[in-house]
Amino acid sequence: EVQLVESGGAFVQAGRSLRLSCVASGFAFDDCGFGWFRQAPGKEIEGISCISGSNSITYYADSLKGRFTISSDAAKKTVYLQLNSLKPEDTAVYYCAAALNRCPASGSNYDMDYWGRGTLVTVSA
Repeated sequence: EVQLVESGGAFVQAGRSLRLSCVASGFAFDDCGFGWFRQAPGKEIEGISCISGSNSITYYADSLKGRFTISSDAAKKTVYLQLNSLKPEDTAVYYCAAALNRCPASGSNYDMDYWGRGTLVTVSA
């Protein structure tokens, strides 16, 4: 059974940092692409970035590229998202998703095959 479990969400003040984790089980980790998405209250889901088994990174949101960094640890089958200089507008549920055939170029949530349940990040002003 494949599963994605996110953790690391929290309530933080603006300017602080968080690291989100996503443990992927049941996947051929090196063959897949793992992405982070987020959905803010009342807004559509937004792609952040994706990392494939070769550590090739695809960025979906140029506006977040300087503050959010994706990485992975194949030995732990874990994907991380480092969030720096958090802003109130970063408040959202953050989701980990897997694509069985590497990272899609589109950044569309419809191109991902499996999803975790999400972890909530709340940033206060």
